[in-house]
Amino acid sequence: MSKYIVKRDARGIVWFTINRPEKWNAIDYDVMDGLLHTLTEVEKNEEDQVLVITGAGQKSFCSGGDLSIFQNLQTVEEAYQMLMKMGMILYKLATLTKPTIALLNGLAIGGGCELATACDYRLATQGSRFGFVQGKQGITTGWGGATLLLERVSIDKAFHLLLGGEIISAEDGKELGFIQHVLSKDDAIKDCEEFIANEFLITTKVVKAYKKVVNRKWLATGLKERILEEIEECSALWVTDEHLEAVQKIMRKE
Repeated sequence: MSKYIVKRDARGIVWFTINRPEKWNAIDYDVMDGLLHTLTEVEKNEEDQVLVITGAGQKSFCSGGDLSIFQNLQTVEEAYQMLMKMGMILYKLATLTKPTIALLNGLAIGGGCELATACDYRLATQGSRFGFVQGKQGITTGWGGATLLLERVSIDKAFHLLLGGEIISAEDGKELGFIQHVLSKDDAIKDCEEFIANEFLITTKVVKAYKKVVNRKWLATGLKERILEEIEECSALWVTDEHLEAVQKIMRKE
């Protein structure tokens, strides 16, 4: 069974689904490669209009990195290679010249929140929850999530999400401005399609032009360089006793 599913419909919507429900849709290297390949295709294909990222099932959007694999990263260099790989994928996602949507259909924690933050829009089903829990594991966001979050919400709201590390509801996320819309759990796909139909009434060329305006702003403010610094900081924290012990505690629970 494929760890991810890519589907295209007649309206130009590309659906990328992380298909690891037994792992709470955690990201491993195969999912990274699939996402990178899909981003490259969507950027190139004129028929592809919008990219939607979601998770299989109704329990989880994405639980972040697969610790059953990444627990084996024991040096700064090993951690940096993994963090850099996904960080640059999220940078590519954030700067895609076509609209991107994270459809949160359940729990989104850690790197799952970073993935959602890299998208232009975050839609969440009723009952979904999310949290930047990295701080409780002795590390920072390591895929560029904090840098991107500061482009989405104000500093005080970003601090609330990052420093508190709590898991909050989709409704509270909407109040903070992190979630744009809360959708029906039973009709999430249909509601997402309606959102796309209502939101993007202008031509693709106009949408791409506006996204390029945003990308120019990010280029001028050194978004990529700031993400790289964030990756370096997380790499150093990855090998601390606090983080390694937190990972082992999580693995024992599993």
